[in-house]
Amino acid sequence: MNFSFWMVGKTNSLEFKDWENDFSKRLNSFINFNVETIDNIKHLKDAEIIKLEESKKILSKLKKEDHLILLDEKGKSYTSRAFAESIQKLLNISGSKRIIFLVGGAFGFHSSVYDRADGKIALSEMTFSHQLIRLIFMEQLYRAFAIINNHPYHNE
Repeated sequence: MNFSFWMVGKTNSLEFKDWENDFSKRLNSFINFNVETIDNIKHLKDAEIIKLEESKKILSKLKKEDHLILLDEKGKSYTSRAFAESIQKLLNISGSKRIIFLVGGAFGFHSSVYDRADGKIALSEMTFSHQLIRLIFMEQLYRAFAIINNHPYHNE
């Protein structure tokens, strides 16, 4: 099973890129993990049109059997341990699927992406920059695999 983290827009901060690379390497010690950047739309001003154009890029990359989970403020909230349990359940799904976590662009997701999604998770009720939420998610995904694998990274 492959786990992917798709991000609309590039990470601008060199420090954040370093952290993303670090967590990506750590995650690959547990699973087949990759990060993919989807170019955001910069030349338009209308938020709905931007979301529509970004959704076309997202949906064109998805396969029918992909399991898509959106990082969305309206999603389900988890403790770190409960998130690890949800990841364990995903691991029990067919081994041929890609599990894709997706963080949207500055204006969020178009309704067509919501319609295609298999789930939504919220990392907080607070709003974070897209740069920061990427790092927070990757750390939590790594923590989930540390919990699943009884790695000492997570302490309770």
